[in-house]
Amino acid sequence: MWFKNLQVFRLTTPWKITAEELHTQLSRIAFAQCASNEMQSQGWASPRSNDQLVHCVNQQFLISLATEKKLLPSSVINQVTKARALEIEEEQGFAPGRKAMKDLKERITEELLPRAFGVKRSTNVWIDPVNCWLVIDASSPSKADEVIKLLLKCCDKLPLEGLRTKTSPQAAMTGWLAGNEAPKGFTIDQDTELKSSAEDKATVRYVRYTLEPDDIQKHIAAGKQCTKLALTWDDKVSFVLTDTLTIKRIKPLDVLDESKDKGSNEEERFDADFVLMIAELASLLNDVVFALDGEMDSAQAA
Repeated sequence: MWFKNLQVFRLTTPWKITAEELHTQLSRIAFAQCASNEMQSQGWASPRSNDQLVHCVNQQFLISLATEKKLLPSSVINQVTKARALEIEEEQGFAPGRKAMKDLKERITEELLPRAFGVKRSTNVWIDPVNCWLVIDASSPSKADEVIKLLLKCCDKLPLEGLRTKTSPQAAMTGWLAGNEAPKGFTIDQDTELKSSAEDKATVRYVRYTLEPDDIQKHIAAGKQCTKLALTWDDKVSFVLTDTLTIKRIKPLDVLDESKDKGSNEEERFDADFVLMIAELASLLNDVVFALDGEMDSAQAA
């Protein structure tokens, strides 16, 4: 298993909690399938399809937020509502008014909900209570916010804040491109995005394209800043760093080979892959933070 995207948070102090205690707290909002009259259901589910809400290996926690959402397109609701409104018009001799149409649409939605299909997705979370990382496998901040919101509802005294660095990713990435040199341990790959801070927000994207230093220099001289940059770390993991400090499109290059033949059953292989993943990601995160001149402390953030 490998996380594809990283929304990174910091525990401000080591979190002294056991897997059993965390399981108990997460049980306050355990996942249950949508009822017939519900559009969405959300809660904590087992990351290993058993009765445990926390999978723990070497003091490292893996938890999973499950979300089920009914597929009920507005186009279907509108189509059925329009047909029902025509029937009513034929019966009473005039079309329903605005309020009647609103009420009718709500009734149609209630009627269709029990027949709508539910689609389930899971968002995995790695928690390192010792080294103070909390990492969410989500591509967008909104999905990470869902996780944090429910964690704060369930967990007592969660010492959490966003990861902040002394140098912004945008400034650092622009500098790396301007100097045509990545920080130690990294190489610059072929994808990047540069965006103007001017009102027009002019944007240039390179996809699988060898970056020409002269072209990049011209864009930077014109006022564009780097907002996304593809990098490879330690010849092991490729990824895209964004200006919001999100790490996307993670792809292990050869480290997974190291876990082959470890363990004789699925459970042991899963644990071996999990341990390998978090070890590499922890090192990657430490090197990213170092390349951005370290973390900003609370006094600097204020």
